Amino acid sequence: MLDPIDLPPPRHVDIDGACVATYVIEPPDREPRGDVVLCHGTPWSSAVWAPVARRLATERRVFLWDMPGYGASIGSRAPRVDLETQRQRLGLLLEHWELTGPDVVAHDIGGAVALGAHLLESVPMASLYLLDVVTLDPWGSPFFRLVAQHQDVFAALPANLHAALVREYVAGASHGHLPAGWIEELSRPWCTPEGQRGFYRQMAELVPAHTRPIVENLGRVRCPVRIGWGERDPWIPVAQAARLAELLPGPVDVFTIPEAGHLVPVEASELLTDDIVTWLRHVGAGR
Repeated sequence: MLDPIDLPPPRHVDIDGACVATYVIEPPDREPRGDVVLCHGTPWSSAVWAPVARRLATERRVFLWDMPGYGASIGSRAPRVDLETQRQRLGLLLEHWELTGPDVVAHDIGGAVALGAHLLESVPMASLYLLDVVTLDPWGSPFFRLVAQHQDVFAALPANLHAALVREYVAGASHGHLPAGWIEELSRPWCTPEGQRGFYRQMAELVPAHTRPIVENLGRVRCPVRIGWGERDPWIPVAQAARLAELLPGPVDVFTIPEAGHLVPVEASELLTDDIVTWLRHVGAGR
């Protein structure tokens, strides 16, 4: 398991009135073989993709974004952070980047955002690699539901208690021990006054009602798909991977990552990146 790796400084762009922190990493010594977009989940940011992005960028141009309300996109303003709005922003961001049909790798709610953009916003994608994604019911922990009912109470917690809660929540996504450096890196954006309010706001606004139309349209996916899943994911059971594969136009292979939890990009970075690289070469060869 790698230590946190810094991304380049973000470039902030305005997408439909929301400030979005974006990152682009390119091969240092060659023309890129193609473009790949990485979409993070919750409560993460692009930082969770840093080890994977650095390796992919030896061959490809890699695009990342902190969704509004996350990471370096947290600010004093309170943008909408529901899945419907985020999927619309992804389509607009791809237009801003002048990307037509990129390969997309998406984790957690990033998978719902990418699938929703493709299926419900008609955003073309060359391929999709879906990693421990939020799509099928049931999703949303009892803690999510508790926050939705008492958002203002949690937002008013003393800062030290909030920070301890966030760190415990982040650590609970992994199978086994998550290094302290990673816990700190992934918790840090939420440990400001704006971050504290945003942490509970995004939990309250993420609702299964926004993924059900995606599930109803999964048979309409128009690009090759591969599914990756942590074998010991404590948040979304690995059994969902096979169910998701059955609902997608086949054939869809499932890559199960042994002894990994929900934070596969951190817990099994090298194994995951090897599989993504192989996948991208495979789908690229068919174009």
